[in-house]
Amino acid sequence: MPVWPGRYRFVVELRTEERDRRRLAEEVHLGPRPTAGSDLSVCLVYPNTYPVGMANLGFQAIYGILAGSGVAVERAFVPDGGTREKLRSFESRRPLSSFDVVAFSISFETDYVHVLDVLAASGITLRSAQRGEREPLVVAGGPAVFLNPEPLADFVDLFLVGEGEEMVPEWLSALQDAATVRRSELLEASAAIEGAYVPARPSDSRVRRRYVARLDDAPTQSRILSPEAVFGDMFLVEASRGCEWGCRFCAAGFMYRPVRHRSLASLRDVIVKEALPKRSTIGLVGAEMASHPGIASLCRTIADHGGRASPSSLKADLISPMLAAALDRGKTRSVTIAPEAGSERMRRVINKNLTEDEILRAAELLGQGGVRTLKLYAMIGLPTETEDDVRAIADLARKIRARLSGVGRLTLSINPFVPKPWTPFQWEPMQRIDVLRDRARLLRDDAKSIPGASVDLESPREAYWQTLLSRGDRRVGDILEAVHRAGGRHWPVLRRAVADGGVGACPSPDEFVHRRYAPDEVLPWDFIDHTVAKSYLLAEWRKALLERETAPCDVATCRSCSAC
Repeated sequence: MPVWPGRYRFVVELRTEERDRRRLAEEVHLGPRPTAGSDLSVCLVYPNTYPVGMANLGFQAIYGILAGSGVAVERAFVPDGGTREKLRSFESRRPLSSFDVVAFSISFETDYVHVLDVLAASGITLRSAQRGEREPLVVAGGPAVFLNPEPLADFVDLFLVGEGEEMVPEWLSALQDAATVRRSELLEASAAIEGAYVPARPSDSRVRRRYVARLDDAPTQSRILSPEAVFGDMFLVEASRGCEWGCRFCAAGFMYRPVRHRSLASLRDVIVKEALPKRSTIGLVGAEMASHPGIASLCRTIADHGGRASPSSLKADLISPMLAAALDRGKTRSVTIAPEAGSERMRRVINKNLTEDEILRAAELLGQGGVRTLKLYAMIGLPTETEDDVRAIADLARKIRARLSGVGRLTLSINPFVPKPWTPFQWEPMQRIDVLRDRARLLRDDAKSIPGASVDLESPREAYWQTLLSRGDRRVGDILEAVHRAGGRHWPVLRRAVADGGVGACPSPDEFVHRRYAPDEVLPWDFIDHTVAKSYLLAEWRKALLERETAPCDVATCRSCSAC
């Protein structure tokens, strides 16, 4: 029997409201509560579902700043079943179109289409040039957009480029000083702060990325605990930002330069006094955690207080007997290491600074230390890769398996290489999908003979979509809108765009995904000043092709990349 559309929408909205009310009641707030009755209202949106958004430390950090600033702030997420109903705020079920500012916190490019979904479901005009004066000011920030905001440029009024702890308080102060809450005046006030980028205003000047010099001045940790969040059983604490090792594919290692560590004393204080009374598992967040000074001591402290440390990826050659023992003492049974490539040659190309002997030694230490599940991150489709390099991933896993007598499960997490802005590989194309599929099949076949091993492979189609959004210019917005109108089904739109030679003003997606950019080409993201010299990235790209490694950053003495 057909369902009357109006009745269907009513039932969906009712279920969403009931679910949100339950989630709200289950939350534990550890920071300031928002101010009621402010003249300025902001809806902070994570363009994905509630469980994903509430696991994001960046989103939680910005919410904490907004809640303590005197503005009336609420949150919004993509409903679990998609944006079929009119989108409302999480706290009060208020229409997003009634807020003065709708601010998106965006960590991943593949969430760009959800920005359009949220705007449409909120009744807000998609294109900023057509937006009315009384509609909300649409703002976006987060790591994805300060790498390359251009694919979203036609849909966003204002981008905040850089680390939010540094610039959001200034932005809020500018908004509160504005004479009214009319969209044009809020935009005018916002445009004056350093790091603001207004796509509708052509400018010859570069936009300087803002960053926090001392992490102790801006502690980033769980502000709201929710049992439904991904990692909902953990208290998350950011221990470092950036990475000193300079892997040539890694955006975090370049966009967050210089590397910064939160002090051991500060970490111990927050973990003992705030985290462990709330959660027994402490998620230590950073691009690479084994490099943090005192990581073994910190894990031992957590264990001494009856907790369990769960660090993010550990660089294999830095896993010491002391760290392995500390993880064992806290009963940490699952660890991730990231060799990224199987062969020594490929690890030189990507500047991993990691030998096979070091990887095997780390695996042995972890196995002896009580680890029962080991995850290995690696990539296929890297520049200059051959089939022998792919086979070497399975060979390395087989050697690791032989050293892990006590480990029950070994997972190979394999991702196609996606070239990212502001890395030495930003000029490189993504490998062709048919080649990636062949190499994935080769890897799966080789891994079948490894006892207790499984292969988890990210879809090459998803990697293609991510590459388009990572390397694209403003014209990619036409494809983004086409995917939005297709209900988020990106692959049929992309196939048709390739066959037709493009969509609207945008050329074929292959022009951005499978083309090697020229060294002297003006790149879509060049107008952002990340303080890393483009000449340095180019030199690193050339060293990769020569299979030459670069030593890790020494922030005290090195000035090679210009970030320090």
